[in-house]
Amino acid sequence: MELEIRKITQADGFPYDLLLLADPSREIVEEYVKRGDCYGAYLNDEVIGEYVLIRTRPETVEIVNVAVQEDYQGRGIGKRLVLHAIESAKRENMKTVEIGTGNSGVQQLALYQKCGFRIVGVDPDFFVRHYDEEIYENGIQCRDMVRLRLELP
Repeated sequence: MELEIRKITQADGFPYDLLLLADPSREIVEEYVKRGDCYGAYLNDEVIGEYVLIRTRPETVEIVNVAVQEDYQGRGIGKRLVLHAIESAKRENMKTVEIGTGNSGVQQLALYQKCGFRIVGVDPDFFVRHYDEEIYENGIQCRDMVRLRLELP
């Protein structure tokens, strides 16, 4: 499987089907896609995964969305996207990469820690405050944002 990860521009058309897999609010997704850089994982010219990287503070970026088409999940593509985001941050001379995920995202929490991120905090009721509909994942209500950080060398 020859996977290529490259930047997606607005002219290319953002892959909203994938972006909305990771974040169900189109309004929120549209806001951060405009502020950040969207990267796609291409397989035979089809976008099968993506992530969005935004600058949040001096020398700090945040990965705000990571998604892989359901048919391709479990094949290491999500890990490749996260590692690509880390390398992109290094090329931009960033010192810190942050990411947040829901308390119910068991697989995501495992993935991010395997990529070197450490849990640094919890934003209680983040998803209750910012989303109109309840979100469930793995049979758990997604209420809290778990914040993780990776300090770059």
